[in-house]
Amino acid sequence: MTFNPKSLLRRFRREEDGHMVVEFALAIPLMFTLFMTSVELGIYQVRQGFLDRGLDMAVRNVRLNTSANYSHSDIKQMVCEFSGFLEDCDTALKLEMTPVSARSFSGFSHSPDCADISMPVTPSTTFVHGREHELMMLRACYSFQPVFPMTGLGASFSKDGAGRVKMTAMSGFVQEPS
Repeated sequence: MTFNPKSLLRRFRREEDGHMVVEFALAIPLMFTLFMTSVELGIYQVRQGFLDRGLDMAVRNVRLNTSANYSHSDIKQMVCEFSGFLEDCDTALKLEMTPVSARSFSGFSHSPDCADISMPVTPSTTFVHGREHELMMLRACYSFQPVFPMTGLGASFSKDGAGRVKMTAMSGFVQEPS
């Protein structure tokens, strides 16, 4: 008896037993991945909105009270207070503040300095207080654990050593005279 693959394929195509099971088995993983990606993206956007809001409100306080001479920890505490939704904000948020020239604007020259939970704590090295009438840029970098780290959007994020993802927000202000 000879084995004929064409007849086997024809017989497989004609039979209708278990026909929906195959389509179901192929479609369900795709649907769940799409669902998990949309949930991850929604939560990411909520976190980004809260980080932007917290940074903008903290910068507003700094801009209006320039005589207070805020430290890194003061501004970080304000950002965490105003953002509200960001879990573990005290350890996962890092700020950078630097003066920039309005005539030859270049922004930040390096990638964001984020808090890596898996590494030893490094102090903020780029937190410079400005002088009167000086344009300042403040960048916040927040690292978080994705909701679904192994599927969809959570798998495509670039992660640090602890499996956390970073997001940044920037704001600018001018030091008012005291």
